[in-house]
Amino acid sequence: MNATDRTPADLLRSALAADPGRPLITFYDDATGERVELSVATFANWVAKTANLLQGDLGAEPGDRLALLLPAHWQSAVWLLACDSVGVVASVAGRPDDADLVVSGPDTLEEALACDGERVALALRPLGGRFPQPPAGFADYAVEVPGQGDRFAPFVPVEADGPALIVDGEEFTHAQLVDRARQDAAERGLTAGSRLLSGLGYDTWDGLSAGLFAALAADASVVLCRNLDRLDPQALTARTETERVTHTAA
Repeated sequence: MNATDRTPADLLRSALAADPGRPLITFYDDATGERVELSVATFANWVAKTANLLQGDLGAEPGDRLALLLPAHWQSAVWLLACDSVGVVASVAGRPDDADLVVSGPDTLEEALACDGERVALALRPLGGRFPQPPAGFADYAVEVPGQGDRFAPFVPVEADGPALIVDGEEFTHAQLVDRARQDAAERGLTAGSRLLSGLGYDTWDGLSAGLFAALAADASVVLCRNLDRLDPQALTARTETERVTHTAA
């Protein structure tokens, strides 16, 4: 973490420069048995490709609003940082009919059709797999993103004081996101190397902070668990030990 970082994308760049090989997000889906571990470098590569898709193929510009209809998932975290990189406002669980673009998971496709702009769908299958049958009216993220560039540069510099995120009725600028994430990290006692296990959803600030932003601000890492309620106490204890968890938010 660099004291001059003013956007979440800045935090990611600093993390990449400091230690690209360390884990950033370890994702579990306890409904499917999926486990994916992303290093800082791997995560940053996904962010760069997604930002290139967003800025290039989808024509998004700073200030555009993107309705993000995704659960707590490693690909959701990628989209949040891609939006921040471009300057697009990520409206978490926002209204598609009030957005310039929409990004949807498989369970919200009908709702997402209300968006008149570009629509992207994620199958949320293991290893980032594509839909067996592409949903009508949507670009399949898993088809579109692999061919995107591995490096990203915004057409227009992102202003730290510009709008960045809307969640649960609260709007944040890029700088406010960084400041709030640093504050949350300090309150949770996160330091470099901490491992925070989160079973919270991405539909509240607390969930977004525990599942991404606070760890990024502290040079820590996240064990992000979807459907954690399906795990019995013994299995949860085993995961905590195996993943060397130091803090929890569940």
